[in-house]
Amino acid sequence: MNDAPLKVTRSGEQPLIRGQADYFTGTVEIDTPFRADSPGRVSGGHISFKPGARTVWHSHPLGQTLVVTRGAGFVQRWGGPVQAIGPGDVVWIPADEKHWHGATATEGMSHVAITEHQDGKTSDWLEPVSEAQYSGADS
Repeated sequence: MNDAPLKVTRSGEQPLIRGQADYFTGTVEIDTPFRADSPGRVSGGHISFKPGARTVWHSHPLGQTLVVTRGAGFVQRWGGPVQAIGPGDVVWIPADEKHWHGATATEGMSHVAITEHQDGKTSDWLEPVSEAQYSGADS
């Protein structure tokens, strides 16, 4: 048996973080309730996108799982079609897949994002999603 205590993080104990402009377009709030202690490498956050908000293009060295909890949004892999996502949808993004995700222009969206650390890194942040790329999602 392991002598380490269970760790309980209560809802609201962590301050919400505003999404930085280097990583997001629009208003985004991030709640990061868990980050594994070594040897674990899983971390997660609950991310809320206001209408029109989205990530920049990015990838994850070990992939990412999104669980949509509220609203309406989009996800797109580089060179692929834009896909609509909504509550209860689960999205698996493979390792090193360039992609973006966010809310529709008229409705916000929230999801839980689960990633694994590889050598202390979870993401490679790239260029912003252009207005033309994003507006193509609404057509």
